[in-house]
Amino acid sequence: MIQQIKKNRYDLIVITGPTATGKTKLAAELADMMDGEVISADSRQVYKGMDIGTGKDLADYIVNGRVVPAHLVDMVEPGYEFNVFEFQNHFLKAFEHIRKRDKQAVMCGGTGLYIEAALAKYRLLKVPVNQKLRKELELLSQDELVEMLKKYRSLHNTTDTTDRKRLIRAIEIETYNDKHKEDRKDFPEFSYIIFAIDFPRKEIRQRITERLKHRVDNGMIQEIQELLKKGLKPEQLMFYGLEYKYITQYVTGEINYDEMLGKLNTAIHQFAKRQMTWFRRMEKQGFKIHWIDGSLVNSKKLLQITQTLQK
Repeated sequence: MIQQIKKNRYDLIVITGPTATGKTKLAAELADMMDGEVISADSRQVYKGMDIGTGKDLADYIVNGRVVPAHLVDMVEPGYEFNVFEFQNHFLKAFEHIRKRDKQAVMCGGTGLYIEAALAKYRLLKVPVNQKLRKELELLSQDELVEMLKKYRSLHNTTDTTDRKRLIRAIEIETYNDKHKEDRKDFPEFSYIIFAIDFPRKEIRQRITERLKHRVDNGMIQEIQELLKKGLKPEQLMFYGLEYKYITQYVTGEINYDEMLGKLNTAIHQFAKRQMTWFRRMEKQGFKIHWIDGSLVNSKKLLQITQTLQK
C-alpha cells in the first residue's frame, strides 16, 4: 500500500509517453492518491462524442470507487478546430482552479506541442485571419509551405503538413505570434516534474496493434458512423487524422476493411515514433524527463513516482 502524499514541491505533475502506454489510468491513480485532479493534454479528447477513437478510456478515471475529476475533456463539438492557443488558455484556467482549491494538478497526455505550450510558457495570442497573407501563401507549393513552417517550429503533427488549409493557418499563426511578441501577457510561475512511460519499440507496436483490434471490435467504426449521421462531413472527420481518417475512408467506401486496418495500424506506429522523437527533442532542450519502465505494474510505477517526488 502506497502512503498518500498530500503535499510536494511541484505544482504540476506531468504523466506522458507515446500512445498505448497506459497514461490515463496511471495519472488517475496518482491524482486519487494525492487528492488531485487531471488536466488532459490531448489534442482530440476535447471533442464530445469522439471517445473510442481518441482513447478517452473514461472508465480509467474511476479509482477506488470515485471519479477522479478530469479537465479539458469533452469541451467542444466535433467539427470545431481546437488549437494550441485555446488549449493554453483552458489549461491555465483549469490549473488555477485546481491550485486555488489546494488540490494537486496532474497533466496527462501525449500531445507534445500542448505539453510544451504549458511548461515552456509560450506566449500565445489569438490570431486573426490575414487574407493578404493567405493569398500569398496560396501561390506556394506544398513543399515550400512546409519549409516555411519549419523555420518557425518543429513539426510534430503531420496533419499540419498534409492538409493544405491547416498548413496555411499554421503559418498564419506563427507569423502573427512572431510579430506580436511584445503583446504577450505574463505567464504564471509554477514548478513541474515530468514522468514518461517507456516501453521497448517492439512492445509498443504490439500494444498498439492489440488496442486497435480491440477498439475496432468494440464500437470505433460505429462511433464514426454516428458522427457522420449527425451531420459531420467526411473531410471534417478526416481532419482529426489516424482513426478518424482511415475509418471514415472505410465507411465511405474509399478503402476496404483490410486496407483500413493495415493503413491505420501503420499510421499509429508512425505516430508513436514521432511522439518519442518529440520527447527526446524536449530532453535536448533542457526538459528533465523521468522515464518509468512500462512493464511495471501501476503500484510500482506509483511508488517510483512518489519516491522521486520526495527526493
